[in-house]
Amino acid sequence: MTLTLKDIEEAAARISSATINTRFEQSQTLSAIAGNQLYLKFENFQFTASFKERGALNKLLILQQQGEVKGVIAMSAGNHAKAVAYHAQRLGIPATIVMPRNTPNVKIQDTKDFGASVVLHGDTLDEAATHAHQISESKDLVFVHPYNDNEIMAGQGTVALEMLEVEPELDCIVVPVGGGGLIAGVATAAKTINPQIKIIGVEVEAYPSVHNALNGIAHSKGGSTIAEGIAVKQPGDKTLEVIRRLVDDVLVVSEESIEDAINLLLSIEKTVTEGAGAATLAAVLQNQDKFRDLKVALILSGANIDSRILASLLMRRLVNKGRIVRFLVQIDDSPGSLSDVAQAIGEFGGNILDVSHQRMFASVPIKKADLYLTVETRDAEQNQEILARLRELGYEAELIMQ
Repeated sequence: MTLTLKDIEEAAARISSATINTRFEQSQTLSAIAGNQLYLKFENFQFTASFKERGALNKLLILQQQGEVKGVIAMSAGNHAKAVAYHAQRLGIPATIVMPRNTPNVKIQDTKDFGASVVLHGDTLDEAATHAHQISESKDLVFVHPYNDNEIMAGQGTVALEMLEVEPELDCIVVPVGGGGLIAGVATAAKTINPQIKIIGVEVEAYPSVHNALNGIAHSKGGSTIAEGIAVKQPGDKTLEVIRRLVDDVLVVSEESIEDAINLLLSIEKTVTEGAGAATLAAVLQNQDKFRDLKVALILSGANIDSRILASLLMRRLVNKGRIVRFLVQIDDSPGSLSDVAQAIGEFGGNILDVSHQRMFASVPIKKADLYLTVETRDAEQNQEILARLRELGYEAELIMQ
């Protein structure tokens, strides 16, 4: 059965009381950076911090309407898991979630907190899905697919209705693509309302499955990615059929561009996004000419990023920008030398984050020590001022940027 605008409108009415019509507004600063009118749909503000609630709730409500449900089972890298677990708990439906073993801890714990039984199995979504189907058959549980299901797609498509209600003159909607449920729903709603609107998908370079399918490319990379929410090796047959008909293009973005986008959204919009959630901004910034002067909507699909990864990412961005650097200073291995160096760095406003000595190797004279100092600074000019001061004081010093 073909997904229709009516299906999506009915889903919107069905789920409206238990999901959030999230903020949708222009970002003045990001618009200036990107060279267009950039509007952000903050799906990271949903209760479980992703758009997945829309499809999951629509599916569960329909199952309830159809009769008694013994229980449901889903496979997910996290966001679909949380959404199914949360709304199943609300509706009194027992839920089991199968997750790959490499799923971020925050998503595993959040899913458990919503009362679901969590099973960790396999290293990929495909392996988790196979195991989930086995459990579904053995325990007579209804399998709730994360994307290859019309009722899931209909729920996800309600995002487009909300955006077009606020900004009916949008030129383009940019959508993260994993299995394709969100973009299939968005494309169906948006293209029916306005056939001229452009729908652009975004995949991460390690998992360009839809891009490859559309362009007849057989090769697929796989591997680790910060955008695990869209790390899908094979889209659904139902979603791919919609994508082939209605999606104008699928762009592939780098890991580094996604890291930059996460950092920008946090520093400019003060909003946390996971890798998949920031992929849309990464695509626009990586392909600025394609979106020049257009009115563009970005779906920030989720915020469920592991805090450890987020902290590491932010520190890496400071290193890449030269805001955190290392100085290598050779000092006399005697009392007071370290404090003299520290004082010199402090005089110029440097904030010392870490210090280590190295005096055990033959490259260092017996009465000397190599001193490595990790320092937070304002900019490249301040780095050079500190380096010049250290050399002025007679120290052999060098700046290590990476």
